[in-house]
Amino acid sequence: MPDKSFLTWPFFADMHRDYAAKIDAWAQANLQSVDHHDVDAACRKLVKALGQGGFLMHTAPASESDKLDVRTLALSRETLARHSGLADFAFAMQGLGAGPISLFGTSGQRVAWLPKTRAGEAIAAFALSEAASGSDVANITTSAKRDGDTWVIDGEKTWISNGGIADLYVVFARTGEAPGAKGLSAFIVEGSNPGLSITERLEVIAPHPLARIGFKNCCVPASALIGKPGDGFKIAMATLDVFRTTVGAAALGFARRALDETVSRAGARHLFGAPLGELQMVQGHIADMALDIDAAALLVYRAAWTKDMGAARVSREAAMAKLYATESAQRVIDAAVQIHGGDGVRSGHPVETLYREIRALRIYEGASDVQKIIISRATTSMAER
Repeated sequence: MPDKSFLTWPFFADMHRDYAAKIDAWAQANLQSVDHHDVDAACRKLVKALGQGGFLMHTAPASESDKLDVRTLALSRETLARHSGLADFAFAMQGLGAGPISLFGTSGQRVAWLPKTRAGEAIAAFALSEAASGSDVANITTSAKRDGDTWVIDGEKTWISNGGIADLYVVFARTGEAPGAKGLSAFIVEGSNPGLSITERLEVIAPHPLARIGFKNCCVPASALIGKPGDGFKIAMATLDVFRTTVGAAALGFARRALDETVSRAGARHLFGAPLGELQMVQGHIADMALDIDAAALLVYRAAWTKDMGAARVSREAAMAKLYATESAQRVIDAAVQIHGGDGVRSGHPVETLYREIRALRIYEGASDVQKIIISRATTSMAER
């Protein structure tokens, strides 16, 4: 049984505790046998099920006057990740993919897309990364040129989650208002657009729908522009500012599952005539795992609470949460594999699956080294005030 005492922390209100119980019950009833052999089909099914369950309504506000509740997003990802990495992925991408629209979109854009993403009727994708500009967003080369009442997009994106199955792509491209980051804009591109093609499907150690996407004479109406020309960098960073904390929450969910599996193993497995858990070295590992988990949870829910309390930006807090939670989850899961011995590396075993799932979280939405740069710059800036 996972530790849920953290829900009594002052970061949460009763609505969060009620929601945590609801999504956990749903996950136990619906995520025990997710088929990973066809990840495209599995993701489509999961998005639809999450929408029907009412959980995707939290990935985008219902109206322009409402705001995203980051604590609810984080609780969702932690819970789903504890049960199924693919379910967490399906939930997260609905929020991240639709995030620029929910945060910066016009009324028309919101009405056209958010009811569909919230209901699980349209799959969303966030198309930012390029081969030479993963963490260096200002180096984006995909271009968008104005041609009368349309924009024409040309270029290529890679490592795009939901690539190949998305109905909606938010694409960041260079429109040239100024050099570097100030010359980027964001556009809505429908998955059926004939100028969009799936160049390559990308296989990774934890199967998820990922693709390299090409744009050739990809025409979109002027109304597809999100915000103003040149707002793209601001839109991307503000969206990541909200959802980066939830990456830490997903890592926290993976780590909690690893600890649960380890505690169960330590009680059931006997070595030298006694339960494995009676060995002091194993007890030390379990103590370290529990400590890492609680420290990560404090950072994750501090960042979520800070944003929900009205902070304009939580770049420092979100970076700390993502960095510590993902790095510590890697340690926790590695210890779980070690304590499980041969079973820990057996394909399909829960801790082996967790070992594959956690690695990417230390890279996407800002690699760990990039988070350190963000934290260092923020700390230096605070000291200079």
